[in-house]
Amino acid sequence: MVDDPLEATGRAPGSGGAAPALPLTSRQDASLQTDGSAAPAVEVELAISGMTCASCVARVEKKLGKLPGVTAVVNLATEKARVELSPQAEDVEDSTLVGTVVKAGYGATVLRRIRVGADGQREVSAGVDAADAEAAAARASVARVADLRRRFLVSLALSAPIVAVSMTPAWQFSGWQWILGALSVPVALWCAWPFHRAAWRAGRHGSTTMDTLVSLGIVASMGWSLWALLLGGAGEFGYTMRMTGIHGLGHADRPHLYFETAAMIVTFLLLGRWLEARSRRSAGDALRSLLALGAQEATRVRRADGTAVEEVVEAGSIEVGDEFLVRPGEKVATDGVVLDGASAVDASLLTGESVPVDVSAGTSVTGATVNTYGVLTVRATRVGEETTLAQMGRLLTEAQTGKAPVQRIADRISAVFVPAVIAIAAATFAVRLVLGNPLETALASAITVLVVACPCALGLATPTALLVGSGRASKLGALIKGPEILESAHAADTIILDKTGTITTGAMGVADVRLLDGDMDELVALAAGVERGSEHPVAKAIVGYARERSIAPTPVVDAAAAAGHGISGRMDGRVVHAGSLTWLESLGVRCRDESADAADMAAPEGADGSHGLAATAAAAPSEAGASLVGVSLNGRLLGIFAVRDTLRTETPEAVAELKDLGLRPILVTGDNEATARAIAAQAGVDDVRAGVLPEGKLAVVEGLHAEGRTVAMVGDGVNDAAALAGADLSIAMGSGTDVAKAASDVTIVNSDVRTIGAALRISARTLRIIKENLVWAFGYNVIAIPLAIFGVIVPGLAAAAMASSSVIVVGNSLRLRKA
Repeated sequence: MVDDPLEATGRAPGSGGAAPALPLTSRQDASLQTDGSAAPAVEVELAISGMTCASCVARVEKKLGKLPGVTAVVNLATEKARVELSPQAEDVEDSTLVGTVVKAGYGATVLRRIRVGADGQREVSAGVDAADAEAAAARASVARVADLRRRFLVSLALSAPIVAVSMTPAWQFSGWQWILGALSVPVALWCAWPFHRAAWRAGRHGSTTMDTLVSLGIVASMGWSLWALLLGGAGEFGYTMRMTGIHGLGHADRPHLYFETAAMIVTFLLLGRWLEARSRRSAGDALRSLLALGAQEATRVRRADGTAVEEVVEAGSIEVGDEFLVRPGEKVATDGVVLDGASAVDASLLTGESVPVDVSAGTSVTGATVNTYGVLTVRATRVGEETTLAQMGRLLTEAQTGKAPVQRIADRISAVFVPAVIAIAAATFAVRLVLGNPLETALASAITVLVVACPCALGLATPTALLVGSGRASKLGALIKGPEILESAHAADTIILDKTGTITTGAMGVADVRLLDGDMDELVALAAGVERGSEHPVAKAIVGYARERSIAPTPVVDAAAAAGHGISGRMDGRVVHAGSLTWLESLGVRCRDESADAADMAAPEGADGSHGLAATAAAAPSEAGASLVGVSLNGRLLGIFAVRDTLRTETPEAVAELKDLGLRPILVTGDNEATARAIAAQAGVDDVRAGVLPEGKLAVVEGLHAEGRTVAMVGDGVNDAAALAGADLSIAMGSGTDVAKAASDVTIVNSDVRTIGAALRISARTLRIIKENLVWAFGYNVIAIPLAIFGVIVPGLAAAAMASSSVIVVGNSLRLRKA
């Protein structure tokens, strides 16, 4: 039980009582990277076209990395590159970056160029219209999907008779091979053009990609077939062909035709590419949805000569300090503070929080939230790249564009994959000839090796899972700083929870009231009347308690604060006090009227035999750990209010989920032992560390590290900065308005503690999906290539297997959308 909680908390009625913020650590400083190194002077985001596999990614990164002071991370799933220019390379022009990518054999478009100031402020450089560039990239992506679909449908229509007649001798009419050859030409040329174009582009620059394998397989199949048709004797009328498998080819009297192989390669791979492209667009829906949330227009208010003039402008033209109106149903144009009006804003699309938040004059509002009723006048405080929406988009983009550590293994293999497969195919061809196999058998085995190998699955295994996982987390209200965080967050086995603002609301509330004399409504009215003039959180809690019960405050005059103790005033000439019990006792306040007999006048006896008002706590409200506020009238104690920081309603459920995930929750707070244990008991936390100052929280983290624990820390990102920086995983609660300076690896935008468990659960599932994808991608190639070498599978089946491998990887990753 707290004897003098108001002194302990330094209550000074009339003051805000906010704790001073600690200096930002290096992990919070926006001018520094998470590893403490200097941040880039310029960041450039590029849309890359023409990439088809991990080999393409490796080539683009290598070429950009050769520019002095330039670091690039390329993501196959998003088809984007994030390029960082050091201060020494900040003058490298966009045209240089684009030209470098083009010389590598790919297309490039600058989406945005952002200059990062020494103070961490971010500014989009002039001349780059990020919205237009993003829209152009989106249109190009849609056009590519449509083009692949069109080519696939044409290929399917032409390939169906090619495959059916080739595989069914009874349908092979006189001269059938010439008809099929004619149908195969558009399939191998026009339908397969994307593969040939990409292979030629890579070859011109001395590199190879998966398209090189596909193009070689198609060319080899068509080349052999045309030779057999024109010169090898397969063009004779009456020629028939049976599907005998690779090992039966040497026993045929005339050469085998591979028109159906070329047709199947093209058709299956176009189907795979089309489904893959659709899935990749679907995987990026979360980011596109987030970026599309912003308002398009705003009603700006200009004031001149006392007259307000309204004008409808583009939301992007709003500047800091501008005033704008938000009518019911409209989106808030940008981050700002309400100057006039009252309403509730719906932030569900932005944070996942379903309950609208009440706002009024002085309340901060976030851009892209929706005004539900009433007209608001807002002054813009953040615009452009500094808005909450832009910062959320940037974090999500970085998480989706970045590269997880596990991807490096696949990248190293992919970099040599295609040349290795070409070498294996050539060796297979040569060895079969040396062993005496017919030329056709050797060629068929080599073609099968080329076609069955699939570096695409390796390249997509990790980024597609990260893309979908981070998108799902953002929809649930968790912003994850980077792919390495998403991959490793599940490793934590201990989680430290801050109290105020994390598992509690951070707002004081009346937990219980004990009436000692008089009427309850009169007690509440009198308490609200004397506390109405104070801005202290305890006073606000009591005034709010009266308002919730529609009890009008009693008029009290001459209110005066006693710093750290309470407040006093006069009501109808009588003295009113509200404050700590020890303070009231020092003022001579008693539990009963002076006219009562001695037995009634005495306060309850304390544990030490004392009869002070402080001992009244034994008979006071039963809320353990609450701050006790006594209210007296003319020296007579009327009642006691128990005021405490209220537990979030969702906290017990969140803590239970954390335990189910195998984490050990620890409550670490600066509050006293009684308050901390009372809150912990309600939350379901068994391990409590009370009376810990902000700098002491880091010592708690270090102590857990010494025990071999992997520690996650949840706090507000400011007073807990040192502990957040020292934890293995840092999670900050908050509205997201200070995302740029957050020390956290994960930001819970909707302030719902249940989202912590959701983020960790998604992290674990994402890593599991990545492992499944990699096992499939590696396993497929390890099994398929030897089968092709030994002639167990034929080229057509190889094409189907190769196309399905990438689709399986992307489809498996899409399961995370329901995580």
